[in-house]
Order: sequence, then C-alpha cells, then structure tokens
Amino acid sequence: MAFTGQLAVVTGGGSGMGQAWARQLATNGASVALLDVNAEGMATTAAGYDAIYPFTVDITDAVAVKAAISDIETQLGAIDRVINAAAIMPFGRLADEDPSVTNAVMSVNYGGLVNVTTATLPTMLQRGYGDFISFSSMTGIIPGLLMGAYASSKAAVQHYSEILYHENRDSGVRFCCVCPPAVATPLWRQAEATVVPKLPSKGETLTPDEVIAEVERCLEAGKPFAYPGKQTKLGVMMRRFFPGLVWKASHDAEGF
Repeated sequence: MAFTGQLAVVTGGGSGMGQAWARQLATNGASVALLDVNAEGMATTAAGYDAIYPFTVDITDAVAVKAAISDIETQLGAIDRVINAAAIMPFGRLADEDPSVTNAVMSVNYGGLVNVTTATLPTMLQRGYGDFISFSSMTGIIPGLLMGAYASSKAAVQHYSEILYHENRDSGVRFCCVCPPAVATPLWRQAEATVVPKLPSKGETLTPDEVIAEVERCLEAGKPFAYPGKQTKLGVMMRRFFPGLVWKASHDAEGF
C-alpha cells in the first residue's frame, strides 16, 4: 500500500467502500477514525479491530464535523489521510423526485465533502503531508437518464476536487478523486431499491479492493483522477468526443 501514515479518517465508514477501506488500513497497521450516522454499521466495521474508532456524526452538519475532527486530533493525533466515501444514491426521474431527496443527495455527496475538506485539509496543508481522497463517479462524467440527482452531485464533487488539487498541487499533500463505475457495495443496492437505469447496469461492476488499488496507484503517480475498471477510460473518451452517441445509448436502453 502507498499509505505510510499513522491515522486515517474515513467518512461513510459504516458500510461499503468506507468499511472495506477502513478494515484494509487497520489490517496494515494504521489507526482509523470513522465518521458516519450509522453507529451500528460502524460497530460492525470496528469489530475485531483495536485501531478502528467510530465517531457518530452527520457530515452535512459543518459544525458537528469540525467538532468531531477536533476530537479525533485530540484523542488520536494528526490526520495523515482523509477518505471521503460517504454517499447516498436514490435514482429516479428528476421531475418526479421529491425535492427534499434531490437536495439531500447534494447535501451528503457534495456538501459533506466540503465540510470534511474545510475541517481537515488546512492542518494537512500546514504540515505539508497527507493524502486527500474524494469519491466522484462515472456518472459525474457521463450523466444518464434516471440518475440526475446522483450524477449532479458527483459532477460537483469532480469539479470541486479538481480545483482543490490545482489550488494545492505544490503543498506536499497528495490528492486523488476517484471516478468508479458501479461497485458491489450496499450503495448500489440502495439504488436498486428505487430504480436501476439499464445502461449502467449493463456495464462492469468492480469490487471495493479494485477501486482501492487504483486510488493507491493514482496517489503514487501524482495524478488528480483515478478511473478504475476496463470500461472507464473508454467512457471518458466517449463522453468527451461523442456525447450524442452516449445519450442515444441511454435513450435506447431506457426506451424513452
């Protein structure tokens, strides 16, 4: 693993990517502080690990996030890596979706990243060391039918992360925004509980370990973006050079 620090903070640590990454880091000797509203899930993540520490916090609450980060630094020490894995993923037609749901997706997926960034990054920049990882998605690059709220939030994450990298590229802190396709986690099952867009469901599905490995390569190479999966880079090129074909494929798949 590329990570050589002592303490990582993982949002969304109660399930999915956050849980998998927290356990991998702890297995390799790091201490891990989890941030999540899911206390039961965090307890499951921490079971059997002495160096995983749950902190119940709503990342959409900037004041609560700042207080939790302060507690982590006081109790556990300086933060060497931040992994922003928290997200929600309901799907559906935008005009039919309850606006409270659409706004909640942006608040968690994008607003949570903003709150964690401002609570953790300044100290890392002062030290001139650390890893800062954010999660966008292929849907943040290739928008599709029935994925409007989620895709919009992940596009916001992507732009925010790119600017964050360029504003701090000579700081000593390593940045990586990962843009995976579907990953076999409870987050994807959350989407399946609403409606599953046909086009992305036909693509490849990665394991959390595959995504983690690609992020580690991204950090080592000093690149701002990671595109895990065989189909991902092709998707990026298709969106850039043939956007009409991408939309045609989406309309053909959904039938409207």
